[in-house]
Amino acid sequence: MDEARWLTDEQQQAWRRFVAVLFKLPAALETQLQRDAGLTHMGYLVLASLSEEPDRRLAMSKLAKKATASLSRLSHVVARLEAQGWVRRERDPEDGRVQIAVLTDAGVRKIVEAAPGHAEAVQQLVFDRLTPGQIKQLAKLCDTFLDPPPTA
Repeated sequence: MDEARWLTDEQQQAWRRFVAVLFKLPAALETQLQRDAGLTHMGYLVLASLSEEPDRRLAMSKLAKKATASLSRLSHVVARLEAQGWVRRERDPEDGRVQIAVLTDAGVRKIVEAAPGHAEAVQQLVFDRLTPGQIKQLAKLCDTFLDPPPTA
């Protein structure tokens, strides 16, 4: 194996700050959603994703991708949302192997109730602290991290 590529002091400092953000923001958003809406952040993402679909339904595999979750994790989250009456699962009539997550009317009410508080938390934690130029930079940085890495 080749010699390790150690981080420079500047990289180390930037990396540690980035890791702090990766822990701080999700924890703060989770706390807000639990306190104000009785939802986990992943539960909120699932409800929001389904609410954005024209017919409020999506194949579980597509929903997992949209929510940036494994199919296994999504299945557990959807089971909890089902128990609350906010989501139901159906078999795809065209392909019985495919499960579809469907947002119920109660789920619509839940996401409508939860969204304003969540949006305010995101504003306070992120966007109120940035200039318009920094917001554009943030979007570009996120795109860079989300794009597949170049092959060596």
